Amino acid sequence: MLAAARPIDCDVHPWLPGTAALHPYLDPFWRDQVVERGIGSLDTQSWPVLSPKSIRADWRDAKGRGADRVELLRAQSLDRLGTDTAILNCLAGVQIQLNQDMAVAFARAVNDWIRAEWLDRDPRLRASIILPTQNIEAAVAEIERLAPDPRFVQVLVLVMGENPLGKRTHWPIFEACVRHRLPLGVHAGSAYRHPQTSVGWTSWYLEEYAANQQAFQSTLASLITEGAFTKFPELRVVFLESGVSWLPSFLWRLSKTWKGVRFEVPWVDRSPFEIVRDQLRLTVQPFDVPTEMVPRLLDQLRGERMLLWASDWPHWQYEGDAALPPGLPEALLPRILRENALETYPRLLQGAMA
Repeated sequence: MLAAARPIDCDVHPWLPGTAALHPYLDPFWRDQVVERGIGSLDTQSWPVLSPKSIRADWRDAKGRGADRVELLRAQSLDRLGTDTAILNCLAGVQIQLNQDMAVAFARAVNDWIRAEWLDRDPRLRASIILPTQNIEAAVAEIERLAPDPRFVQVLVLVMGENPLGKRTHWPIFEACVRHRLPLGVHAGSAYRHPQTSVGWTSWYLEEYAANQQAFQSTLASLITEGAFTKFPELRVVFLESGVSWLPSFLWRLSKTWKGVRFEVPWVDRSPFEIVRDQLRLTVQPFDVPTEMVPRLLDQLRGERMLLWASDWPHWQYEGDAALPPGLPEALLPRILRENALETYPRLLQGAMA
């Protein structure tokens, strides 16, 4: 079923094996800094790398790791599922750095590593541009540097950063995205500037993982109420690993409240429901909806163009090869597996007819 549809995988995660892999892509000063400071890794996950959800058991090597070579992606996902195109979203810990110069250097190096070690080695691969959001000017410069390469089809930020994403300080990034026809990918994760919940810091991975839903809600509200979507009507935002079931009830409450206090935000000239249907997309892994509730969810969203297929490789979201969540209507599958991605990522069209 998947292979016949020529599916486009909108969320796969190459793992950076360590900062040594970046040495060829760092200038001499930062190569020396990596050695002198003993920076061996950009792994900033707050949960154990060996936890079952991080990498599926049958995809790990003898040391319990994996996902750090294009050969593994081919064998475990691309060839296995018949993927036509896959978008790489590297989650190396660039946006957590407090030193802005270091963040810029590592962002450039990771992007160049992705290009040389992944994009150049398989024509099916595309990638997101990792941004050093600590410095907005540098983030825009990184978009400008890489935009001439059509294999970069999106920019990537974390859902929990320094400030709410809709704030005007981020608007130069949105402007660059629109100028180069690049959607803004917002992925689950934190820069750990603030607690992951509104009531403080979590103790366990379980809490943090669930808290990402709260962060996506806050980020969506920020983009709407600050006027980012209104200012940039051509901007497309993709929520990656956000889940799906939270959206209808949150939108209902946001839209209901907007009707009562819309005088406060006159630039929000349409219902949040309408804005979201036009400008927001979500990947379907993890798909946190019971099978029997899927028709009701889709009816509430009323947005057949909103869902994008993703395997979320190498994260463990499904058993065997069941990368397509159950319960989705057969008639909707061509859109979810391929057509919606082609509409969301204009740069993919350059190779879609090949």
